[in-house]
Amino acid sequence: MKRILSSITDGRGFDIGLIGVPFIFLFILAGLPLLYNILMSFQEVDMFSLGSITRPFVGFKNYVDLFEQPETLLIFYNTVIFVAGSIAGQFLVGFGLALFFWMGFPGSSWLRGLFLVSWVMPGLVVGAIWNWILSGDFGVLNFFLRESALIESNIFWRSDPNFSLWAVILANIWLGTSFNMILLSVGLFAIPDDLYEAAELDGANAWQRFWTITLPMMRSTIGAIISLGLIFTLQQFDLFAAITDGGPNNSSNVAQYWAWDLSFRQYDFGKGATISVIMTVFVMFAAIVYVRSTRHEVRG
Repeated sequence: MKRILSSITDGRGFDIGLIGVPFIFLFILAGLPLLYNILMSFQEVDMFSLGSITRPFVGFKNYVDLFEQPETLLIFYNTVIFVAGSIAGQFLVGFGLALFFWMGFPGSSWLRGLFLVSWVMPGLVVGAIWNWILSGDFGVLNFFLRESALIESNIFWRSDPNFSLWAVILANIWLGTSFNMILLSVGLFAIPDDLYEAAELDGANAWQRFWTITLPMMRSTIGAIISLGLIFTLQQFDLFAAITDGGPNNSSNVAQYWAWDLSFRQYDFGKGATISVIMTVFVMFAAIVYVRSTRHEVRG
């Protein structure tokens, strides 16, 4: 111990402090709550035993009971649809906008920065805006669909079980598209122009240049964006609270919102922690994919 302290004071062990202090900080703020949450998933925890040090240990009972509940399959199915629909929509629209601004025109940089307004807005504010857009009686979306002759009568997006989940997906796509666009724009501008000039001289058309140059050069960026999209989407909570509240009849309920509902409405903290542990596994998987993608990009 004395040798370690002396190495730090004379500057030789500065790297130990540089790594150790952030590690301790992350362990206290992230590691301990994660371990506590995992412990709760193996205990019977309600509002009466939440503050107790010794709580009944039930093993995997919370996990078994969770998957025996009739709504579990629907909620996890909704989670998959929500994640897949949000990521696909954000990426496709974001990539289209990135390609559009990549062509360059007067004011393109200013307009591209303006798109970031949606990303920096709080989720509850975005939810309030989309509540107005998706209103069944006087919503803007129904107005445009009627004027375009795509629908004959109003659709009650938030209260119709057939549309409630898609209403939140649509709002989440709008919220995350600008983030995808900015990251994809950075990747596009990093591609050397010489590659396109050489391909054009060889007679490659626009589609061939996109397929053989743009996509391969953007592979690492695309992998990182999809991984980050998975992490952010699995953490999305505000839009559900503001737009549908998980209803009607769990038609728009997803795992992360269900975990909150079980914990803070039904006071079943053990099952709420169980869902959080399952979600953490998927988030960690996405984080590993993201780190591998960025490492490959740096090496390339």
